[in-house]
Amino acid sequence: MKKYICTVCDYIYDPALGDPDSGIEAGTAFEDIPEDWECPDCGVTKEDFEPFEED
Repeated sequence: MKKYICTVCDYIYDPALGDPDSGIEAGTAFEDIPEDWECPDCGVTKEDFEPFEED
């Protein structure tokens, strides 16, 4: 599954880890996160994330 990065604070959402503090279980694809989810580091919405390309 693809990782996504916050364009505001550079937080990386890794579906293998999820976001347990926000109730997002490990293994949850970014596309399956609820639309009202916010970046755990800076609070922006999913609209401010883009696919993360690892080098």
